This record gives sequence, C-alpha cells and structure tokens, in this order.
Amino acid sequence: MSQILSPLPGTFYTQPSPEEPVYKAEGDAVAVGDTIGLVEVMKTFIEIKSEVAGTFASYSLESGAAVTAGQVLAELAD
Repeated sequence: MSQILSPLPGTFYTQPSPEEPVYKAEGDAVAVGDTIGLVEVMKTFIEIKSEVAGTFASYSLESGAAVTAGQVLAELAD
C-alpha cells in the first residue's frame, strides 16, 4: 500500500469544484502524474499529483478538511 502525502499545509479538496466528481474513486487506476486532489493555500489551488502508480483505495480525509505538511491524503493499493 502506498500513501500520497500533502506537500504543504492548507485545505484539501477531492474534486475540482463542488459540481464535479471526485478526482479518483475506489478501484480507479492511478498513473504517475495523475491528479488526486487539490490543496488550497491563501486562495491558490495546488494540484496534488501521484508519484506512484497503483489502484486508488481511499481518501484519508473528507473534502474541505484542513491538512498539514506530510499528512496522508490518500492511499493506493499496489
């Protein structure tokens, strides 16, 4: 199992906007470079990209949750 960590503190979002679906759902294939979420810092949205390939297992936080640097955002099954 691999983990995707937040590179910085902010607010984590699992979808690009409230009307759109989540970036990844359980069972989705994840390639290196795929966006799995956003972290907002001072009105700037930063895409969180996977650095490993695998199968998406779950988000570790709800959309809109505060995150700290190094906190687990999502997990991938190998």
